[in-house]
Amino acid sequence: MSGCLPRIRVLDMTRVFAGPWAAQMLGDFGADVVKVEQPGSGDDVRRMGFRKRGEDGAEIGETSSFLAMNRNKRSIALDIAKPEGQATLRALAAKADVFIENFKAGGLKRYGLDYAALSEVNPRLVYCSITGFGQDGPYAPLPGYDPIFQAMSGLMSVTGQPDGQPGAGPVLAGYSLSDINAGFYATIAILAALHHRDTISGRGQHIDLALLDSQIAAQSHIAMNWLVSGRMPVRAGAASQINTPWQAFATADRPLMVAIGNDRQFAQFCTVLGLPDMPADPRFATNRQRMAHKADMLPVLQRALLAKTAREWMDALNQVGVSSGPINDFGAVAADAQVRHREMFGAIRDEAGGEVPMIANPVRFSETPASYRRRPPALGEHTEDVLREWLGETP
Repeated sequence: MSGCLPRIRVLDMTRVFAGPWAAQMLGDFGADVVKVEQPGSGDDVRRMGFRKRGEDGAEIGETSSFLAMNRNKRSIALDIAKPEGQATLRALAAKADVFIENFKAGGLKRYGLDYAALSEVNPRLVYCSITGFGQDGPYAPLPGYDPIFQAMSGLMSVTGQPDGQPGAGPVLAGYSLSDINAGFYATIAILAALHHRDTISGRGQHIDLALLDSQIAAQSHIAMNWLVSGRMPVRAGAASQINTPWQAFATADRPLMVAIGNDRQFAQFCTVLGLPDMPADPRFATNRQRMAHKADMLPVLQRALLAKTAREWMDALNQVGVSSGPINDFGAVAADAQVRHREMFGAIRDEAGGEVPMIANPVRFSETPASYRRRPPALGEHTEDVLREWLGETP
């Protein structure tokens, strides 16, 4: 046993991203996670994404999307449309600590696998339902995927180039942000419910988590800007809504992201750029003034930054405590000295001696580190093992 959760058993009855992400996080922390899949087809992401190519050029192995969300799990194949499948899952739920599902609201009730039914079998069960819109409300029955929630939450209204600039218009964030945020919230909620069960109540509870709610909440200070001021946030490209300079600038060779957090840093930034008098200008003395006079300030900064390469500016700015960094592709990310030191890209060795690539869990515990015990499983690979271990059943 290893990690923070070695005695926690999790039934992961989720597909695609949000639920599998939460279950994988629990697995990284040491939980025994069993992924429940439909026989013959399994999780939809087994057919989404890219596959490795063998020496003959043929695609092999699981998809990149499945690999990203499903390490540290065992897979069992159960047909819950059949009475024997339902009975087996209820028996497993009686032995579990956590049950995660992402069926449509109320979708498991007809199988006798909803929270009300399973809490009768196991009152200590923490049951997490992840849906697009939640268990109630006018949209509760509706389906939805990540781009719908990026759009409906307001995120796309603040993502993209400003009106009047080339390429202006809302854009989708470059990954499934709503799913991943919901997965994080689900993980936090499950851990909180387990703590409450084990220290206060002795009982589990139902967690109702909606992707739309999660994405609205995750926008935090941007949404609060509007609530407090009444000023509608706008698309700002690579710039900040509230600070400046806080954006990408062109340099002699490639773009450089600069983030100035206070007036002292702005003065240091200007000194490095050879513009020592700029901070004394009343138009630029404070962040509020700089925001009001960006059209005057930014072209001056941009002209100065074209004189040197991004690396030269980064080295100079680091010396005075001003934050900057390159806009990397993933090849550059993997080659970065800090990323390599932190071992964020690695691999899990499989039973045949091969390796499955992975992105490490970023949480660093001093006493119970995250562990990578299992490669993402083949569909139904562990059905017999799990039924034997959890239920004492023979093949």
